[in-house]
Amino acid sequence: MIYYTGDLHLGHANVIRHDQRPFATWEEMDQVLIENWNNRVTDTDLVYIGGDLIYKSERPAEWYLEQLKGIKFLIVGNHEQAILDSKRARSYFEAIDKMMHITDGKNQICMCHFPIAEWNGYYRKHYHIYGHIHKDRGRTFQFMCQESRALNAGCMINGYRPVTFKELMENNQLFQKEAMKAGEGEHV
Repeated sequence: MIYYTGDLHLGHANVIRHDQRPFATWEEMDQVLIENWNNRVTDTDLVYIGGDLIYKSERPAEWYLEQLKGIKFLIVGNHEQAILDSKRARSYFEAIDKMMHITDGKNQICMCHFPIAEWNGYYRKHYHIYGHIHKDRGRTFQFMCQESRALNAGCMINGYRPVTFKELMENNQLFQKEAMKAGEGEHV
């Protein structure tokens, strides 16, 4: 099975307030995110992490990585220094890169932490999976909503767990509909 996630910000206390996450403390958030991950992912599943896995944590990156199941691929975000600075942390990944091109079933996917207006394969109907904007519904969100093949892998819109490609599509459609109802996605 192939799973996608992003913007977990494990160990980051301020992200709870920023994203209005349903956790009292970063320790609770870490526990739930790790449990949600391991309740879905087996040791042989592939997990593509769309960046910002760990940020400002009091715990070392290895503490998290040794607990998370699956064969992990990291698409580098803007908060990856704890991982990139540690040889041991990097060893938990099958690959680490700023952009990855993958195949999931019949779908060709360009992955990058940052939303891209036109990605490799854009005109061949390939998909783009990104993170970075969390659940922000501002200008970038509205722009990306114009592309049905651009999908946000942020954990906060995907049930705080890794999801399949199909679930990623469904969750993005639901999030966009909620934004329209709230009057935040007039351009959607």
